[in-house]
Amino acid sequence: MTTTLTEALAASPWSGRPAPATPAAWITRAEEVGAILTLDAVERDRAGATPWAEVRLLKESGLTVLLGPVEHGGGGQEWTTALRAIRAVSAGDASIGQLLGYHLLWAWAVRLVGTDAQIAAVEELYTTGNLFFGGAVNPRDHDLAIQDLGGSLVFTGRKSFSTGARVSDLVVLEGALPGGDHVFAIVPTAQEGIVFAGDWDNLGQRLSESGGVSITGVEVGWDQAAGYVDQQFQPLVYNTLNLPLTQQIFTAIYLGIAEGALATAGAYTRERTRAWPYGSDPKDSATEAPYILQAYGELRSRLWAGQALAGAVDAELSGLLHAPRGELTAGERGQVAVRVAAAKQVANDVALETTNRIFELTGARATSNKVGLDIYWRNIRTHSLHDPVAHKKREVGEYELLGRLPEPSWYT
Repeated sequence: MTTTLTEALAASPWSGRPAPATPAAWITRAEEVGAILTLDAVERDRAGATPWAEVRLLKESGLTVLLGPVEHGGGGQEWTTALRAIRAVSAGDASIGQLLGYHLLWAWAVRLVGTDAQIAAVEELYTTGNLFFGGAVNPRDHDLAIQDLGGSLVFTGRKSFSTGARVSDLVVLEGALPGGDHVFAIVPTAQEGIVFAGDWDNLGQRLSESGGVSITGVEVGWDQAAGYVDQQFQPLVYNTLNLPLTQQIFTAIYLGIAEGALATAGAYTRERTRAWPYGSDPKDSATEAPYILQAYGELRSRLWAGQALAGAVDAELSGLLHAPRGELTAGERGQVAVRVAAAKQVANDVALETTNRIFELTGARATSNKVGLDIYWRNIRTHSLHDPVAHKKREVGEYELLGRLPEPSWYT
């Protein structure tokens, strides 16, 4: 039986097997990846090595081209399937679920802001080559400065977060021209002007490669400026779906963390937790203890509720993402954004509660570093601070009381 990621890669578990052909088969493939990652997630987290092998696993599984066009060897799936896949991988290892989620986001970025010709070129490139995406687009930093040379653009600057970029083949850059107009461009990662700091050393999501990057003199042609025609941006409401999509990817990661935590804690409780002998009604087994049964029942019910809400919002958002780009209205965009905000706050709260309370249900011995239950809490605690969930709750409250829809921003 496979016991480590290295052994799984050596065994090539998907060699000779056809690519999944249905949404259910793709989700099963993602669950297989999650199961492999679960086996040594704690050891890999402790080692903190750059996740080249994990990215290779994602590529070999085919999940990296799940959204790619069928004519170029991709899965041709919709975002409902992609979000479930991210959730399944995150249940095994949330860092790698984050890498997959951000890759799929950046692979879709050309559809969000590009021209038809750019979409066709980028999707053929990354799908046929099974190329992995990262991004250098942290909006809390200063924009990369863009110098216009007439026929080309030169990006220079630094981003303190660049999730997945260090292990990527292609990286999405975002910067501002002197007049303030923003430009997205996709460039090869392996070039002298892109240097990674290797400074990601945080509490959780340790293998997400979210450290800093310096961009120096990276030049692209104007034809690579996403969404620009004759050096003029062609705006669509559809462009602004990038932020609701990003937030819904976060929801998938959080629900995956909660699912993984609950499964791991449940196995520990069944196999190793000892019943407390000093109560008024002592039991022979921890699985008979009423307070343990009640708590697991509460956690599972809340997780099911969060998954149900997320599934409904996944379908709503996916419907807009796969509809004709020019038909999306601001009202439709706002309606889905407030639903995304609701799903994220529920997933955030469920994951934090689950990853905290499992220690009460497994016992003092479960705090051993060998057990590794801490990885789930550390991961959700780290990523849930990406942007304050209080603002998501406010957005839903404004909609409920005032009928106000969220306006597009870097985080909405």
